[in-house]
Amino acid sequence: MENLFNKRKEEIIQFNKDLEELNLRKKERKIVPKEVPDDLMAKCPECNKFMLMDDFILNHKVCTNCGYHTRIGAKERLMQIMDLGYKELFTKIKNNYQDFPGYMEKLDKANEASSIDESIICVSGKINGIRALVGVMDSFFMMGSMGSVCGEKVTLLCEMAIEKKLPLILFTCSGGARMQEGIISLFQMAKTSQAIAKLKENGLYIAVLTDPTTGGVSASFASLADITLAEPNALIGFAGKRVIEKTIKETLPEEFQTAEFLLEKGYIDQIVARKDLKQTLTLLLKLHNYK
Repeated sequence: MENLFNKRKEEIIQFNKDLEELNLRKKERKIVPKEVPDDLMAKCPECNKFMLMDDFILNHKVCTNCGYHTRIGAKERLMQIMDLGYKELFTKIKNNYQDFPGYMEKLDKANEASSIDESIICVSGKINGIRALVGVMDSFFMMGSMGSVCGEKVTLLCEMAIEKKLPLILFTCSGGARMQEGIISLFQMAKTSQAIAKLKENGLYIAVLTDPTTGGVSASFASLADITLAEPNALIGFAGKRVIEKTIKETLPEEFQTAEFLLEKGYIDQIVARKDLKQTLTLLLKLHNYK
């Protein structure tokens, strides 16, 4: 019994020695923090919650926690809406109004940031097998501002829709007219509005208002659709909220200029979550006998 006790005692002493040595080694060892890859997580700008990037992308870049719809580029939008095999249109239109100081440099920077050469991409293709003409604005290209090239593309798209008897769908996302082109950019409001008016005499025009749709775009073709859809919580308006408050000297509601506020007032027809947009557009096209 005594031998067993001594043996057990020796084992405990040896264990303590080994444990002490192990702790010393840990203290001497340098701990190198592991770097977390930049593309592993995404942070919601609305609720500040983190989510796995894979989950964020699979959810169409909508926050999995609060449902906030983040801004996406035109190419990404087309991948979500169009069937494979769509064709880009009007790729050779050049900007002839580049005299404003620093304008060329801004265009080059915008091209690098968005990988497109203008604030709108126009395509011909199919949505769940139904032929349509689609234009998508990109806020990452000079905040989706409308200049002469953007106005020309929208006008040509309207004319093509009339000629080919196809429906037109425009995804708007813009800070307004492009100040670097001065009065030329303001002309595009009248130009595109006239083109839309002719189209509506002969076919269907659907506008999808995304965050933000403001300024000259909201005051022209974005507001002239036969059917107006919007993404949740999209900012939609002409002048800024603070400018209006200072002008009328009144405090506006907190939800002013949101898609939900405008739906209540009858400005838009329906708010559609991003994941449901393709199916909703398909249903609307079928209801209007497009195949």
